[in-house]
Amino acid sequence: MARLNALLREFIHDLGAHRLRAALTILAFVWGTAAVVLLLAFGTGLKRSLMEAMTNSGDGITRLYGGTTSRTYEGFPKGRDIRFVEEDVEMLREAVRGIRSITPAYGRYDIQVRYERNKTSGYTIGVYPEMQYQRSMYPEYGGRFISDADLREKRRVLVLGSEIAEKLFGEVNPVGRTVVLEGVPFTVIGQLQDKKQMGMSNGPDSRRVIMPASVYRTMFNPDHVDHIVIQPEHPGASAAINQRVLDVLSAKYKFDKDDSRAYLAWDHAEQRRVMRLIGLGLTIFLGVVGGMTLVIAGVGVANIMLVIVRERTREIGVKMAVGARRKDILAQFLFEAVMIAFTGGAVGLLFAGSVIGFIQSLPPTDNFGLQLLGRPVMSLSVTVITVTVLSLIAVIAGYIPARRAASVDPIESLRYE
Repeated sequence: MARLNALLREFIHDLGAHRLRAALTILAFVWGTAAVVLLLAFGTGLKRSLMEAMTNSGDGITRLYGGTTSRTYEGFPKGRDIRFVEEDVEMLREAVRGIRSITPAYGRYDIQVRYERNKTSGYTIGVYPEMQYQRSMYPEYGGRFISDADLREKRRVLVLGSEIAEKLFGEVNPVGRTVVLEGVPFTVIGQLQDKKQMGMSNGPDSRRVIMPASVYRTMFNPDHVDHIVIQPEHPGASAAINQRVLDVLSAKYKFDKDDSRAYLAWDHAEQRRVMRLIGLGLTIFLGVVGGMTLVIAGVGVANIMLVIVRERTREIGVKMAVGARRKDILAQFLFEAVMIAFTGGAVGLLFAGSVIGFIQSLPPTDNFGLQLLGRPVMSLSVTVITVTVLSLIAVIAGYIPARRAASVDPIESLRYE
């Protein structure tokens, strides 16, 4: 403890003797540390925001759309339209194991909805109750989603996206009110919560008008479903399940499974995996960029410490002449370099934490692009990575000049002017 106190006193004395030089050196570490923390924090926030947006558009689901064949197959010509129907859902439910839920969905654009004098249009879809959990379509408090009873009894009820509800009702709660859709009155039973969303499938859920699939079929009489939504019991099994689904459908509709234009399979589990890899790459890139800033600060500390060693050569010689050992000199200069680095690092962490706290205190934005950027997160892993990098750079930057100081010849140093 006495040795540590002596080193600390010498460090404080040297700071006082060279205030400007010490301040500039510490400032370099403040900037470097803040850069690392802020870059990693923004990278972590962006990654979490993107993952949340992917989950909100579909929790491990696959959306399967029909297409148009681009190859001949078993005597059938190319250019055939592949259109799935409701019966395919029951067939797949029985033929493919490992499916937690599977539902058809209908949809069409430009369906006008009117409430009193206000009117708007959105993407109108006919769904089954399972869609709520497959697509994370959760209503605001006081409302509900489509139920089995709505389907059986063909109730004329709607769930509105938040943007549609705002255009029709403003600040008024829409639940229980009657709107007119294509000249037919409907009762609003729910309004969807706002959410971040990617992989939107014909626009965000905030601009959707949702009705029971049975009512949709009665009103619009579609000859095929818009798409089929498949949710596996285990997200990791989605690729295998999708392959078995395509085996069944290609056998029924006679198309080549390798014909990418005959169908479109949007696998959210695979998209999440890709997004995680992108997030990891982004974090590594930002960490390297921030780390290089710290390295530059470390080079500056090493150069300054070398200058200090040269300026204090005579002082070092005196100390060694009166009994100081080489390891004492090594410890002194290494301690000074590390203290400079950690002083700057501590200030940098506090500054970065203040910036992150300020940004997190700001109200959320309505701008979709800014929503996806997310909010910076100063996580434990970010702090540990920063402190680890800072420690390594501080030790390396301090060791070289400290070693040179410890190797000074005391006799020659006493002659140094």
